[in-house]
Amino acid sequence: MKTLLITGYKPHELGIFDTKHPGIQYIKKALSKQLISLIEEGIEWVIISGQQGVELWSAEVVFDLKELYPDVKVAVLLPFLEQEAQWKEASKEQYQHVLNHADFVKAITNRVYDSPAQLRLKNDYLVDKSDALLILYDEDHPGTPKFYLEPALKKQGGQQNYPIYYLTPEDIEDARRDEEMDW
Repeated sequence: MKTLLITGYKPHELGIFDTKHPGIQYIKKALSKQLISLIEEGIEWVIISGQQGVELWSAEVVFDLKELYPDVKVAVLLPFLEQEAQWKEASKEQYQHVLNHADFVKAITNRVYDSPAQLRLKNDYLVDKSDALLILYDEDHPGTPKFYLEPALKKQGGQQNYPIYYLTPEDIEDARRDEEMDW
């Protein structure tokens, strides 16, 4: 297992409307804990599509982990060109920071958005090109991550070894409690 796809909720799906929201640090801490374990098991590449929220936060976590694990790399495989065109300025800056520090960046469809089919293609393509999925997901609130989970479960059910690692609200709560105990 060398390539890990990471996805999860967009900020608004988590009730996060500010880049300084305290919940982000707990999500990042939970992501870091899971990523360290997977990197130590052999993950060499982390793939994201550059989506706001969990995907961009996970890239930032990997950038921080490069101090301890310099060989881990980040690939951003965009669904289409200019996906950030309608985003707020702070999100655009975060996105540009991730693109600037990623080891590989490429658009899956080399054109601007013109069809929802580009998003389905992205989900299928990224699952196909990865060896495992790490997903922040709550079955009670499926949201946009379900669109990755469906092809991942299909790949897994097709007798392929495709592990799916879940990051849950409980993992984030554990990260919050751990941080409070560190004070």
